[in-house]
Amino acid sequence: MSGLIGKKIGMTSVYNADGQALACTVIETGPCVVTQVRSLEKDGYTAVQLGYGDKKEKHSNKPELGHFKKAGTTPKRKLVEFKEFTQELNLGETLTVADVFTEADFVDVVGTAKGRGFQGVVKRHGFGGVGGQTHGQHNRGRHPGSIGACSFPSRVFKGLRMAGRMGGNRVKVQNLRVLRVLPEQNLLVVSGSIPGAKNSYVIIEK
Repeated sequence: MSGLIGKKIGMTSVYNADGQALACTVIETGPCVVTQVRSLEKDGYTAVQLGYGDKKEKHSNKPELGHFKKAGTTPKRKLVEFKEFTQELNLGETLTVADVFTEADFVDVVGTAKGRGFQGVVKRHGFGGVGGQTHGQHNRGRHPGSIGACSFPSRVFKGLRMAGRMGGNRVKVQNLRVLRVLPEQNLLVVSGSIPGAKNSYVIIEK
């Protein structure tokens, strides 16, 4: 599995050869620097650690500065490991979007979904609400209704879908087609939507 780290720019649409408008997402992908190479002899598994996005040295601690100095690069904001990278890479090597992805590839995108705060059951789980305002009901249209039985089992089962915090979790969207690769601007255009807000970090896996 190979891939790169990127940043979500936003959504737009492109036209295919048949004249159909396709909704797509633009991702600033790379350039990423190889900051560590894991080996089977030393670490027990093989992987490649990539770094993306520069940050000031004063925002890094001394172990991080030594880590990046060994790779011969500036401090990076985002570090991600990719196991079973398809090509042989060396410490300090730079990868661009054209080195990994081509048009018509299918990729998986991992991101952090937008936080929605505390939400009710209608928005969080798609409940239909209690129903019509009959028999004296008042302000119960979006309530969950009954949540348990009576004397047996005398409790609420674990995992019952109720109101609570929504969003802010790690989400992976699979099998998105690469529509455009723009190496001059380090941009990758994929079909459909991906999780996260604008300018949030995402992981693109091939």
